[in-house]
Amino acid sequence: MHRLLLPVILLALLAIAGMAAATIWSGMADIRLGTHGWIALGLGVFFTLAIGGGLMALVFFSSRRGFDDQASHTEIEDERDRH
Repeated sequence: MHRLLLPVILLALLAIAGMAAATIWSGMADIRLGTHGWIALGLGVFFTLAIGGGLMALVFFSSRRGFDDQASHTEIEDERDRH
């Protein structure tokens, strides 16, 4: 019973979000986006993708250079020294 509870709740939340999005989308059918709106939308999408890509590049760079490993190794060595 408990194994089914989480997926059911998540699917219900997804359905509610989908219905809300469809209702809002259909309610905005007569709204037109001007030139400034398209520019703002394009800049928002561009910077969102640029920041996301930059952060992912930093994650891969950090992983390849071993910076993450150094942090975890020092924590393990500190724990060994305490015992």
